[in-house]
Amino acid sequence: MAVSIHPTALVDPQAQFGENVTVGAYTIIGAEVEIGDGTWIGPHVVINGPTRIGRDNRIFQFSSLGEMPQDKKYANEPTRLEIGDRNTIREFCTFNRGTVQDAGVTRLGNDNWIMAYVHIAHDCQVGNHTIFANNAQLAGHVHVGDWAILGGYTGVHQFVRVGAHCITGVGSVVLQDIPPYVMAAGNPAAPHGINSEGLRRRGFAPETIASIRRAYKTLYRSGLKLDEAVVAIAAEAQAGVAALAPLAEFLATPGRGIIR
Repeated sequence: MAVSIHPTALVDPQAQFGENVTVGAYTIIGAEVEIGDGTWIGPHVVINGPTRIGRDNRIFQFSSLGEMPQDKKYANEPTRLEIGDRNTIREFCTFNRGTVQDAGVTRLGNDNWIMAYVHIAHDCQVGNHTIFANNAQLAGHVHVGDWAILGGYTGVHQFVRVGAHCITGVGSVVLQDIPPYVMAAGNPAAPHGINSEGLRRRGFAPETIASIRRAYKTLYRSGLKLDEAVVAIAAEAQAGVAALAPLAEFLATPGRGIIR
């Protein structure tokens, strides 16, 4: 099947398309945009480049992808947006390109479910299998790990890291890093246990979840100082508890400090 472009769409001749791409009515696609096989783009979407979009994505109406970053330092450098495969991007989403002050690229991985009105700012790095509920907002330079879930109206401060398998409650304001596996909620967001239900759904064994819960208690309820808790969790990971390795690595990496 050839590329299907609605006659009202405005597509720059430099844009590149794979097989079976569909472009809806009144959509605008600029130069230096590359779209992979099987991707469906609805009506009234605007995509500017440099932007690369993978295969089998679904992009709904009124989204704006690959626009210049909302950063006063931006001086029209050729930064980019990269979107992986099999993502669903619902209505009114805005994803901006990167800046030269960081890696120069904003990335969204594979198999993500991005609901309406989500904003992903410049230089954000989002992993795979995440869910962003309506109106989740990422400021610049945010990193989000695989399988993280952001509740509706979650706002994430610039340079914050959200660890893998985290979940935030509706209306959370995230000002510091959320370690992997943690449930967080509130303004400012605070820890409320581990995402045990999400871990069960993803096939984590009961004994693994129990190990993660013990690590959470070490971090938040043991009375240890933070550096002492980090050492204790690292020792558990080195002793062979594989699921604690991502947590230990996250805690050992400098950031904005973790939620407490």
